Amino acid sequence: MAVLYTEFFPHCYSLNIHSKASPFPCHHQKSIILSCKNPTTNDRISSKIRVSAETRSLHFQSLDFQETHFIKLLNRSCKAGKYSETLYFLECMVNKGYKPDVILCTKLIKGFLNARNVAKAVRVMAILESHGEPDVFAYNALISGFCKMNQIESANKVLHRMRNRGCLPDIVTYNILIGSLCSRGKLELAREVFSQLALYDCHPTVITYTILIDAIIVQGGIDEAMKLLKQMLSEELQPDMYTYNAVVRGMCKEGMVDQAFDFIMNLAELGCEPDEISYNILLRAFLSRGRWIDGERLIEKMISRSCEPNVVTYSILISSLCHDGKMKDAIAVLKTMMAKGLTPDAYSFDPVISALCKDGRLDLAIEFLDFMISNGCSPDIVNYNTILAALCKSGQAEEALEIFEKLSQTDSPPNVSSYNTMISGLWNSGDPKRALNMVSEMVDKGIDADQITYNSLISCLCRDAMVEEATELLVDMQNNGFKPTIISYNTMLLGLCKIHNIDTAIDILAVMVENGVRPNETSYILLIEGMAYSGWRAEAMELANSLVSIGVVSKDFFKRLNRTFPMINVYKNLSNSDIEK
Repeated sequence: MAVLYTEFFPHCYSLNIHSKASPFPCHHQKSIILSCKNPTTNDRISSKIRVSAETRSLHFQSLDFQETHFIKLLNRSCKAGKYSETLYFLECMVNKGYKPDVILCTKLIKGFLNARNVAKAVRVMAILESHGEPDVFAYNALISGFCKMNQIESANKVLHRMRNRGCLPDIVTYNILIGSLCSRGKLELAREVFSQLALYDCHPTVITYTILIDAIIVQGGIDEAMKLLKQMLSEELQPDMYTYNAVVRGMCKEGMVDQAFDFIMNLAELGCEPDEISYNILLRAFLSRGRWIDGERLIEKMISRSCEPNVVTYSILISSLCHDGKMKDAIAVLKTMMAKGLTPDAYSFDPVISALCKDGRLDLAIEFLDFMISNGCSPDIVNYNTILAALCKSGQAEEALEIFEKLSQTDSPPNVSSYNTMISGLWNSGDPKRALNMVSEMVDKGIDADQITYNSLISCLCRDAMVEEATELLVDMQNNGFKPTIISYNTMLLGLCKIHNIDTAIDILAVMVENGVRPNETSYILLIEGMAYSGWRAEAMELANSLVSIGVVSKDFFKRLNRTFPMINVYKNLSNSDIEK
């Protein structure tokens, strides 16, 4: 620290020769006369040695030079990504009375927010507000960061503070807020912000409209989206292909594929030429409906308009062919694609590998994986996870483990899905110890468990009658912010009924309802069958009859239960009309 301090504040470690009366020793100029007496001649030699205190050394730099030096240091540190160090230098700088640079502070705010360090980003803004002049770009950076972290309330507070300081938000500010609200499904709030733009003399842009159109389409409102498009055109705003592609996507989503085709063909009249994305959206829609002739016609139109099929186009064809079980045709398209000089990506190979795994042709799937690597296409984690899942499903957990252990040496290290597959695979193969070691390894590597992890472990524990441990895991799941699903609870019910612990099973059903998870038919069937197999046959039949009468459980199940547990006295109390309702 001393070395750093000396570098940035050298005057504090320099020799100070100054007058005691001087209040500013490092910047005050003073000439000092030193007298020397010659003892031999006893003559007073008036050798006047003038020591100049001119500001030559670093500790006597001018204010402007020091400020420039500081800014260089700050920029260098910020550019290197050493944001905490930059903040330290910034605080030292403002403590010396210097004005912080707004551009550098904005970069620093973005850096901290990208690192999810909100507290330090807020600290930089506080420094800028108290010692400098934050502009709209700085405020937008902070608002954007809060919105990305779903801290909308904090973003609104910054917006209000921004206005109070006389820094007017621009359309970028509002686009950030509208986009954030739309991405979180809060479309009504986004519309409110949009409707208030005129009050702040802020005019929506193409981006503003596109954000809203896209969000409306996601919620299934193509008619409303088209109205917004017309409003946009009436305001003499020229939509770009992002806008038009959002509309095409919405039409296809609503099943309006033919209308989408006509829309694309007429785009030239609106001053836009459809791009590869437009054609690919429509091609996927045609092929997912089995309309291969229309798909071929679309590709012909695409080529005739000088828009060459790209990797995504071929990948859509490959995926659709694999889905239809036409593996030879899919591989032929893959070869054609490569012959045209296009390099397939992991998305191109994934449907082929998945289809081969589904057909049990694992050796060929692994060969394709090797083929990808030899042709310069690095498999992604989805490709590897497909292979791992297929191996584990076929009882080859050891072979899966060999591939898994090599993943850390590739460009696709294992993710939570990889671990979920291996945990389940190892446990099912009779090796729960190694499965639990996988859990520990995942935690050690900082990979957070997800809902599937918990459900898989709960299922494994219940299957081995370790219901107490499974119950603890269910509680842990909730404590870690994961809401147990119907699958979680049904798995617990099955495990409890399997060991004839009906009292706890009934408690779980009650907890399930309290937590807002509605039991389905499977939940009730598990409980009824558990009761019957545990010796509570009369109670099981009575509960089944009640649930049939309100339509929760099917009559077929009741009849099946009747055949499984015949000659129960309770049947005498049930009328035929009850059973046949």
